[in-house]
Amino acid sequence: MEIEKFEKIEKVIQIQDLESFGGQEGLASFLREHLKPYEDSLKDIHRGIEYALSDAADRGGFVLLAHEAGEKQGALVMLHTPMGGYIPANILLFVAVRRDLRGRGIGRRLVETGVKNCSGPVKLHVEYDNPAKGLYERLGFASKYAEMRHPGAGG
Repeated sequence: MEIEKFEKIEKVIQIQDLESFGGQEGLASFLREHLKPYEDSLKDIHRGIEYALSDAADRGGFVLLAHEAGEKQGALVMLHTPMGGYIPANILLFVAVRRDLRGRGIGRRLVETGVKNCSGPVKLHVEYDNPAKGLYERLGFASKYAEMRHPGAGG
């Protein structure tokens, strides 16, 4: 299998530095399109990007953008929360690679770079039938707990 060549993976820590992906709106649209069929709403994707790139003391993280010759290849959104000790403080929120480029190592490189840019453990949520689950396991992620959700009052 041929591994894709990368012009660069760019680490972004401020919303105004998302120009190479068409700003926040361009990044959100890219993520929504290339996370399918596991995509979140545009509203939730925007909230995740804003959290990751916030300069508030209790928020933060970063975005990684993979591109070559001006072509968008993939993106990752990592959150850093103040919850370290209870759960891993770093949450890999989104990682997406253009459909026509999957299987070439771009997702692996984004996740590896994301983990290397974190201090401490990283957690993520992945559905059992998502093909990316195998990649995460090969990269050292393990399913330590069963996640259980309650719909909440009125839910």
